[in-house]
Amino acid sequence: MKFLADVPIGRATVEFLRQAGHDVLRSVDRLAATASDIELVELAISENRAVLCFDLDFSAIVATSGQRRPSVITFRTTRRKAAVVNDRLEQVLAEIEAELARGVLVTVEDSRVRVRPLPIVHR
Repeated sequence: MKFLADVPIGRATVEFLRQAGHDVLRSVDRLAATASDIELVELAISENRAVLCFDLDFSAIVATSGQRRPSVITFRTTRRKAAVVNDRLEQVLAEIEAELARGVLVTVEDSRVRVRPLPIVHR
């Protein structure tokens, strides 16, 4: 799986995913630290990467775009420490990997995971 980690996603999480065989890019490896969320989403689309973040803005941008890409994994855990994030990733990635390839918004909380397919259709 290919991921783009937003700035607050720690290096330990990036390394954890790389050791698990994933292709992970930190946003600051390609963009300025001050790059907008939209620029990050555009990079994720151009490189077919799922966004890893703590920020709900990414899901909002993608949801209102009407597009199927990029997938976004938003962590809404009570703690942001890498150990917590890594543990939740280890628990849920295998379950959602196929869905990430199709295009989804994923919210990872302490005790549950919500997955919403893209594009978001408003009725």
